[in-house]
Amino acid sequence: MLVCTFIMAVCACAVCAAGPGNVLVVMNGNSPDSIAVGKYYAAKRHIDAKYLLKITCPTDEVIKDSVFESSIRKPVAAYLKKSGLADKIDYIVLTRGIPIKTEEHWGVDSALTIPAVNCDSQMNNPYYQERKHFSHAEYGMYLVTRLDGLTLSDAKALVDRALAAKPRKGLFLLDLHPWRDTQPGYAFVNEGMRSAAQMLKSKKFNVELEETKDFVARTGLMGYYSWGSNDGSYSQETYNKLRFVPGSIAETAQSTSAYTLTSKRTLAGNRSYITDLVAQGVTGVKGYVYEPYATAIADADILFDRYTSGMNLAESFYAASRFVHWRDIVLGDPLCAPYARAGSR
Repeated sequence: MLVCTFIMAVCACAVCAAGPGNVLVVMNGNSPDSIAVGKYYAAKRHIDAKYLLKITCPTDEVIKDSVFESSIRKPVAAYLKKSGLADKIDYIVLTRGIPIKTEEHWGVDSALTIPAVNCDSQMNNPYYQERKHFSHAEYGMYLVTRLDGLTLSDAKALVDRALAAKPRKGLFLLDLHPWRDTQPGYAFVNEGMRSAAQMLKSKKFNVELEETKDFVARTGLMGYYSWGSNDGSYSQETYNKLRFVPGSIAETAQSTSAYTLTSKRTLAGNRSYITDLVAQGVTGVKGYVYEPYATAIADADILFDRYTSGMNLAESFYAASRFVHWRDIVLGDPLCAPYARAGSR
């Protein structure tokens, strides 16, 4: 009886230790931070070594297209093919220390959604508006996210928060700016927030829809969406007072929110950067390395509906986004899914 109990315990531990078989973690051999984040994530998620890829690329945030092609895209595509993982991987996780964009205005992360193809144009996202779980086999691409932040600790914290995430009822703060309602090319962003608020309330979530001209901050946030520094009443001090709980996600309709992920911010004026939200506790957030145009911003109603319906962080952001091979970047552990039902994945 004792022997049987011991065997059952050992088997149970083996099952618990088994990590995901559909995530490729990419690290830059030239960056100690990249290696540290990759190993940290792999250890926390119990990811087998065959799902870890070390490439050798520059550590600069901006690189030439040709350098992206030779040192990032081709090595990733080659490894997926050589290892036999090309059709098994669904998610690619990049780590701090890998470039974020090319001089020719592509986002590295977004371009890697289709690493087997040397593409030179923006593409429609085949997963846009989907309600079912993602698979590479069905959609022919990968969902790419990144573990990054202002510091190495911030990048690692994204992993810890994902693992600590719980299915909280809120608060979801949706802070629109009313004068955008008069602008045809932007009004749909406000409407998306209004639709998201109605949807979340119907699901019994705690929601605050801020429709005045004020730019506000709250603490204990599970979800956040605003115009960021594009809000006419934006305050950097207020933005830096936002605080999040583990499992939280955020989006801002701000076109340069990921222009840099470092503290070396060369753009003029007060701008809202997604790395500040990471430092303030968010678990997942979407940003833009260059001007993406308003249609590339994640739809608020789709984003929060998919996430609170049990889809993971990567699925939720990509289902809400119209384009791939563009200028988008998603920070966070793709597998974070606090609202998923047990055994649903």
